Amino acid sequence: MQSDTPHAEPLDARALEHIERALADHAAQPGPLLLVLHAVQHRLGYIPPSAVAVIANALNLSRAEVHGVITFYHFFRQRPAGRHLVQLCQAEACKSMRGEQLTAHASRRLGIDLHQTTRDGAVSLEPVYCLGNCACAPSVMIDGELYGRVTAERFDALIDRAARVQE
Repeated sequence: MQSDTPHAEPLDARALEHIERALADHAAQPGPLLLVLHAVQHRLGYIPPSAVAVIANALNLSRAEVHGVITFYHFFRQRPAGRHLVQLCQAEACKSMRGEQLTAHASRRLGIDLHQTTRDGAVSLEPVYCLGNCACAPSVMIDGELYGRVTAERFDALIDRAARVQE
């Protein structure tokens, strides 16, 4: 399993350019932090830990405030996602239809917990708190494609199919 603590590597020129673009696009708006964070993650795929100080300085916030927002919202990632993003619904409808057992199965199958990526960088496992597919619970989204009524066996087949697509 991979550590939950991201390493604060220095920003490269490309990443810094994307962060500065996000700041330029949104800094003049009232309360722009969430907009900036979403833009950075959209451009880079995650929010590098080293970006926290740059964003905080530009928005006249403390690093703790920026870090707190990043870690509060499950949507934000502090490291790149795997080649495949698996999102498991954790909302009540999915929980009532054995979603917690599906999450436990997915974690065992992949050898990682929620918010982690497999060592080979193939799969990231993320919780989501409603995929809007409640009538077909439990639901899973893999690489942007929604699946309903997912059992442990179907999950395994979907993961196997995603791995074959990558090859």
